[in-house]
Order: sequence, then C-alpha cells, then structure tokens
Amino acid sequence: MIKAEIIARIDRKVGFSKNHASDVVEATFEIIKSCLEKGENVKISGFGRFVVRSKNPRRGRNPKTGEEIIIKGRRVLTFKASTILKETINKNSSTAPQVPPTSVIPD
Repeated sequence: MIKAEIIARIDRKVGFSKNHASDVVEATFEIIKSCLEKGENVKISGFGRFVVRSKNPRRGRNPKTGEEIIIKGRRVLTFKASTILKETINKNSSTAPQVPPTSVIPD
C-alpha cells in the first residue's frame, strides 16, 4: 500500500475530501517523522512502537579486500508490532495466501 491508497481509504471511510485526507495523512507522518528525528520513540496503541536506537562504532572487514575498517556509529529505526496487531494478523493465518516452497535443484 502506498500513501495515495491510504489517502483514498480515509476519503472513503471517514468522508473527508481527498485534499483534507491528504492534509491529515501528511500532518500525521510529519509529526511522527519529527519525533523520530529528535530521537523520541513513537507508540501508537494497538498498532506498535517505533524506536530509534543508537549503534556504536565497530570493527568490520571489507569483503573484497579483507581489510579491517571501522564502521561508523549511527542511529537505526526499528518497529515492534503490538500484541493486538500481531494477533489480528495471525487470527486468520489458515486463510493467508500460502507461499510455495522454494524448489531445490539437485547438483
């Protein structure tokens, strides 16, 4: 699903005009983005939690040359789904589309 589809669904479900629905979606994403940029966590009850974590610098290795390098520290964004969302997703797991197993071609 893309942002335009979210806007269209809000338009149909709530009855907002597309412009108003677009403004709401844009404002919501802007608020979430702003909080995350400041390093704040965002918790949406019944949906999940966005957490900004800091990773320390560490030693690594260039796979091409084998040379040891220092990987810079950085911030990463993680998402942890709420228990309610997990249960909702898995409620009808027997009706979920089945992914065919990967074919194994003998050597």
